[in-house]
Amino acid sequence: MLSVTATAQEPPLKAGTSPAAALAREELSLAPAKVDVKPVARDEEIGKRLQSVLEATDWFTAPEVRVEEGVVFLKGRVASDELKKWAGDLARNTQDVVAVANRMEVAEPSIWDFGAAWQGLSGLWRDFLRSLPLLLLGLLILGLSVGAGLLAARRTRSLLRHRIQARLLRNVIAGGIGAMVILMGTYIVLRVSGLTQLALTVVGGTGLVGLAVGIAFRDITENFLASIFLSMQRPFETGDLVEVSGVTGYVQQLNVRTTILMALDGNLVQIPNASVYKSNLRNFTTNSNRRDQFDVGIGYDDSITEAQEIALQVLMDHPAVLSEPEPLVLVDSLGKATVNLRVYFWINGREHSFLKVRSSMIRLVKRAYQNHGISMPDEAREVVFPQGIPITMLDGRPAGMTDTPAEEKLPAAGPLEEPDVVSTKAEGGLESEADVLDEQARQAQPLREGENLLPRSPDSSSSDGAARNSPAKSDPRRP
Repeated sequence: MLSVTATAQEPPLKAGTSPAAALAREELSLAPAKVDVKPVARDEEIGKRLQSVLEATDWFTAPEVRVEEGVVFLKGRVASDELKKWAGDLARNTQDVVAVANRMEVAEPSIWDFGAAWQGLSGLWRDFLRSLPLLLLGLLILGLSVGAGLLAARRTRSLLRHRIQARLLRNVIAGGIGAMVILMGTYIVLRVSGLTQLALTVVGGTGLVGLAVGIAFRDITENFLASIFLSMQRPFETGDLVEVSGVTGYVQQLNVRTTILMALDGNLVQIPNASVYKSNLRNFTTNSNRRDQFDVGIGYDDSITEAQEIALQVLMDHPAVLSEPEPLVLVDSLGKATVNLRVYFWINGREHSFLKVRSSMIRLVKRAYQNHGISMPDEAREVVFPQGIPITMLDGRPAGMTDTPAEEKLPAAGPLEEPDVVSTKAEGGLESEADVLDEQARQAQPLREGENLLPRSPDSSSSDGAARNSPAKSDPRRP
């Protein structure tokens, strides 16, 4: 048997070649590298075999196989280029096939053909089923990490209950530890899923996100940090009378953003915690004793020592003024028409109102000076002439000589008599107004008790009892 082998080379494709020439070139490129001169299989057998295979696959529409001198001609319609190539490879691998002319046409898909979409969905479904065990494992790890984070936060909060008094700081530390545990679980899930780079990005990006949030919400972050420091240092408690940022009132609540005061005028005032932390703060409740003062002016002709003794006796006789520390009456300055005395006295701020006691003291000192003949001239209207001023009447008579009979002279008007009482009806007693202001705060706006970061002052228990017995307890707006 004589066998000849020929090697086929592709002729170069010239510019402007027609599609028919390109198709012919494609068919020529499929020529085998070896051609048998004396074939064994006949053309009819090759064609019948290929025809039966193509029809058996049911992938081709109207397939037609024709074989001439070992050359296979394929016709028909096919759904894709892959199936067309498969048919050509099948014919090429058939025994005694010299060449293959694959003239099958690839059918253009219809616009209403959802086969590709369905295949994509089917592929996604298969991928989901294959990744379902991994997904269930990831959810299990994530659930366990969340549970472990909550348990760690609760355990940390319980351990710090007796070590850190600031409740907000305990919550922040416990929440941070719980978040770290949950973040670690998320990192493990991503690593198990093969997303190592994403896991590193999540872990590294957490700090960047925190930094960006801190810069974007600087004021909010500043108030939040100030609330932590205030809850740790506790310069005041709920119910304390304080003065901060020019506002004097009773502390109602310290939350994560503001400090709420009930001002002495009955209004709720919210002050940012950052301002409270950075401002000068006066707490009048930490020391129950409080010193107050007022000024009074007496005439130059009056005895300073006598005026001091009179005012001091009034202070010592007053039931709201403390004997220790002792009250004082000091000479403060020399005015244009008066000698100015400054009166200092101490009261118990938890029991008495400094406004009411001050009013009572000024009234009683004025009454005592009037009763003892101590003058209190007005610098704006009175001018003192120590040597006197000579006066001559128009008719040449000295001043003081008139024709009016003595019995017709009008009596000089004396000072009005002040009542000798410690507190008048207008002053409303000397008791502290903490109970009244606390009740006003309860009625003005319902404050959420759970948001208060401060404990209630022990001195405010009486106000709580009064509030519990008051009709306002039934107000549904109150917490």
